[in-house]
Amino acid sequence: MPVAPLGLPGYAARMQPLPFRKMHGLGNDFVVVDGRRSAVDLTPEQLRRIGDRHRGVGFDQLVVVEAAEGADARMRFFNSDGSGAGACGNATRCVARLLLEERPDASELRLATDGGVLRARRAGAGLYTVDMAPPRWRWDEVPLAQACDTALVPLEFDGLGRPTALSMGNPHAVFFVPDLDAVDVPRLGAELERHPMFPERANIGFAQVLSPERIRLRVFERGAGLTLACGSGACAAMVAARRRGLVGDAAVLILDGGELLIAWPGEGPVAMTGPAAHVFEGELSTELLGG
Repeated sequence: MPVAPLGLPGYAARMQPLPFRKMHGLGNDFVVVDGRRSAVDLTPEQLRRIGDRHRGVGFDQLVVVEAAEGADARMRFFNSDGSGAGACGNATRCVARLLLEERPDASELRLATDGGVLRARRAGAGLYTVDMAPPRWRWDEVPLAQACDTALVPLEFDGLGRPTALSMGNPHAVFFVPDLDAVDVPRLGAELERHPMFPERANIGFAQVLSPERIRLRVFERGAGLTLACGSGACAAMVAARRRGLVGDAAVLILDGGELLIAWPGEGPVAMTGPAAHVFEGELSTELLGG
């Protein structure tokens, strides 16, 4: 059954409660708020309070949906530590679901982000496809701290071997490992996220290629930590694997929370297909917001 329209009445965050929706993509969970009718401007402290899983709602990312010229909506992403994020693939699918349920006759959406305009559409059986932005490879586009070959970044850490780095709207570094179960992802991810090689920090992916069609992946996300799934990280791992000749044009990415189908022919946007789940609706209290 379609959910109610996403549109919410205007509000001032410090004066009255803020309506929200809780959603997730493969367990990568989000708070979605609507700023199309009235601006939503949350401070880093407010974001941290909302993101607290014991005293707030809890989320990996919070998404503000806004009106946009030349697109169906604009999305702004924030991490649970209060920092901003340039992209979030799983959250984009969730917003696409909400907006497509508002417009059941629409065949496709254009969603503006800091990394460009993304196209989203239904893929049947509760699945949604988002064409994520084309990957960016130059060392200063990722960005990295020094000029280098981004296919094999000169960074060797704890015996992992050299990663491949790229930007999918966020900085990503992907380490290919022979046995993912043997990798201490929480410890290594926390250390590598803030490595001097990554001046804006980075999402750290650990990937095990099971076959040319299947990759197992865990991602320590910049500003959020280890999550059950990372859509942009799955795209980054697929692109990095294809650049290294480990996979073909499409592969299933197996994350802790489930599976995504990622397709990339070697250039242009990266197509990501997966589910988007609506969990509940509520209001963020003025007490939580600091009103």
